[in-house]
Amino acid sequence: MTTLKAKDIRKMKTEERGKKLKELKFELVKAKANAAKSGSSKAREIRKIIARIMTINKSEDKSGELNKK
Repeated sequence: MTTLKAKDIRKMKTEERGKKLKELKFELVKAKANAAKSGSSKAREIRKIIARIMTINKSEDKSGELNKK
């Protein structure tokens, strides 16, 4: 899995971000299960990417609301 940068996330369409968010949430569950078995985990990195996507979604929603007013 590669790290998604903010500029790459901004280039995505809203639908693509939604799909990626679902994939990452599922991957997070798997990473937590693997961490319990083996001890190593990518969960932290996955949580950071999820947070980036959610932050960008929220900021774009707010900027859209400001433009409507």
